[in-house]
Amino acid sequence: MISILITGILPALVLWLYINWRDPQREPLGKLLKALFWGMAICIPVALVEEIVGAILFDDGESHSVIGGVVNAFFVAAIPEETFKLIALWIVVRHNKAFDEYFDGITYAVSVGLGFAAFENILYLFDSEDWQIVGIMRALLAVPGHYAFAVLMGYYYSLRHFGINRFRNGIMTIAAPVFAHGVYDGILMASEGVSEDVAAGVGLVAFVAVVIFSFKLQKNALRKIKGLIEKDRER
Repeated sequence: MISILITGILPALVLWLYINWRDPQREPLGKLLKALFWGMAICIPVALVEEIVGAILFDDGESHSVIGGVVNAFFVAAIPEETFKLIALWIVVRHNKAFDEYFDGITYAVSVGLGFAAFENILYLFDSEDWQIVGIMRALLAVPGHYAFAVLMGYYYSLRHFGINRFRNGIMTIAAPVFAHGVYDGILMASEGVSEDVAAGVGLVAFVAVVIFSFKLQKNALRKIKGLIEKDRER
């Protein structure tokens, strides 16, 4: 049990320490822990919403086609998860006087996202017989994915918060992470809906596509991080 907990938490912890190291002006620890807590807490309502939406969209609660996999990725996974993360972020920063720099949006959004990712990771590992392999794969792809989605959310949230093109950036605050999350999950879930005679080949292609997409997500996240650091220097 201890090994599973460490394996589940460590990837999120490393990324959380990294984003706080990049923050030019460190945020109060209590506020960051609050963000982590809310990220974990929303896992419960997210799971309930996903069960309900899945039951509405699919006869047995699961998709069994390529199109169904894409629908599942966006409407069962990406939209509910990113919406609740945004609600959690709003709760954390709405009366937070420490939210006084552009980069703070990323710091708090990533804290929420990684709190969610750590809790979700632990659930996946406890539910898997080959938890070591699952843990490695999720540490390399899924957890960094949630980190990158959170960077997108925090980036646009900060721009809107400080009055830069509030309408557009308000939309992008939810649209950007939902799109990135949906594409990431869609590649994997769509591949599960192909026929058995081509499943192995399609699965390999999907895996390579996810690795490439994840790499691009991390490059984009780094650009967003550097962009807000530069904006804070210009203030």
